[in-house]
Amino acid sequence: MTKSTQQWYASWFDTPYYHILYKDRDYSEAQGFMDNLTNYLNLPENGKILDLACGKGRHSIYLNTLGYKVTGVDLSEQSIKHANQFENDTLKFDVHDMTKPYPDTFDAVFNLFTSFGYFDDDDCNLKTIASIKSELNVSGFGVIDFMNVNYVINNLVAEDVKKVEGIDFHQKRSLKDGYITKDISFSSNGEMYEFQERVKALTLEDFKVLFNKADVHLLDIFGDYKLQKYHPNTSERLVMIFK
Repeated sequence: MTKSTQQWYASWFDTPYYHILYKDRDYSEAQGFMDNLTNYLNLPENGKILDLACGKGRHSIYLNTLGYKVTGVDLSEQSIKHANQFENDTLKFDVHDMTKPYPDTFDAVFNLFTSFGYFDDDDCNLKTIASIKSELNVSGFGVIDFMNVNYVINNLVAEDVKKVEGIDFHQKRSLKDGYITKDISFSSNGEMYEFQERVKALTLEDFKVLFNKADVHLLDIFGDYKLQKYHPNTSERLVMIFK
């Protein structure tokens, strides 16, 4: 039996296989990024941070250890259910659609690890940025950490197989209709599964158009997690600071 979904992010992120495939993500790199970012932004002591599309909460949990009051939100009920075990007086998690304003304001709103551009409707991208603006207090900063599309396309690996926990994940990547897609197929417990990750190939210029429409101001751009200068073709990331 083949299991698939049209709204890919709603079900793929809720499967245990998503977390198996990406279990080897570099936590030390993620923590270094959070150190660099919070130092750069000079957030107030005990400041409030919204981690938008937080997944299982790895960034939220670390930010909380730095002394920040953190709220992690995600559309995936399973991810939030997992993250709930780490809650404390200054760390909470909630199921939330990022296209809608969260009912609180923060010193910073972080949207990390290419957790943007999933939608079929382009208007949802604009709604997300408008929502981030509404979630910022007077001195707050918005941060979107996105892939650098130029770099990704130039270095796209068309096909490979990744073996994790005895499962062979067959991955095929391509640029289709303005989206970078990854088709993932694998067999587990005698069943065949097929999923697709699909992210809008948004360039810096595309983001500038969205920012203009949402009436937010781009303050700075970085090209990696060490916050080094952004280069359009060679930087791996597109990290944008705005308010």
